[in-house]
Amino acid sequence: MSTKDYPGTFITLEGPEGAGKTTQVKLLAKQLQRFDVPFIVTRDPGGTPLGKQIRRILLTPGSVAPMAELLLYQADRAQHVEELIKPALQEGKLVLCDRYIDSSIAYQGYGRQIDLDLIGRLNQLSTGGLMPVLTILFDIPSEDGLSRLHPGKEDRIEQEALDFHTRVRQGYLSQAEKEPNRFRVLDATKPLTTVQDEFQKIIMDQLGLCLSN
Repeated sequence: MSTKDYPGTFITLEGPEGAGKTTQVKLLAKQLQRFDVPFIVTRDPGGTPLGKQIRRILLTPGSVAPMAELLLYQADRAQHVEELIKPALQEGKLVLCDRYIDSSIAYQGYGRQIDLDLIGRLNQLSTGGLMPVLTILFDIPSEDGLSRLHPGKEDRIEQEALDFHTRVRQGYLSQAEKEPNRFRVLDATKPLTTVQDEFQKIIMDQLGLCLSN
């Protein structure tokens, strides 16, 4: 299943910690409003009331077993797809989702080193096979991304060792290499305005809109 089955457009945003996805989406929203594009911005985990509770468990510093972590993310995703993402796509909206199935592969697969085939099967179950038409990867070296975080305010995932975050980044780059037709990779170390220009162009091209209008 993909967004071809719906009148809306499903785009996901991915990247290691500190890549700046949230800031970039806020800036993009202004352009979408200018073009009267019906859209929603959501996040994985935390896009539904149930998801918000799961997000607190996952990100609050403390002990969560790797397999429990993986299954909590999948529970959030199953609810998210049924309650929010599918209905929005059925209404013809653009859905911009901050993280999705590729995060599980990068963080729990490469980062936690859980079996990738298992993660693939769980991703299929939790989403019903719903795939984004486009995934934008904001890439940044782990050291640079972590240096952008606020000291003392890191969540449970952000507090992981550098080796973990390096594996996560490699997981993302490996996925982008395997699926070049779905992924677009942006260099998130560039100035914010440069990244925003490149990000907006990718989105507008996908939607068939011209920024010069």
